[in-house]
Amino acid sequence: QVQVVESGGGLVQAGGSLRLSCTASGLTWNYAMGWFRQAPGKKREGLSCISWNGGTTYYADSVKGRFTISRDGLMQYLQMNSLKPEDTAMYYCAAGTALSCSGSRWYEEATYKYWGQGTQVTVSS
Repeated sequence: QVQVVESGGGLVQAGGSLRLSCTASGLTWNYAMGWFRQAPGKKREGLSCISWNGGTTYYADSVKGRFTISRDGLMQYLQMNSLKPEDTAMYYCAAGTALSCSGSRWYEEATYKYWGQGTQVTVSS
């Protein structure tokens, strides 16, 4: 049984940083993993994906240059710098069943099979 658990969310002032962590226990291999977020009243948004060995990464334009995804085996991280109030959302970790991020489909929810419960990030102005 696969269990995905995120941690590291919290309240931070604009311009600050947070580092989210995620562990995906029970996976049989280092499958691609991703980060999503959902703000109240908005659709879930794909933020980033990292391939099985960390060799390939993808970022949404909204976070490119500010967020950095990394992994160490079945652990993955999202370093978030220069945070803005519009980054306020519930952040979700997801794990897929392929080694790659599936190219142009990396930001689609259907690319990932396993999901965490989310960790709240709130950025105050």
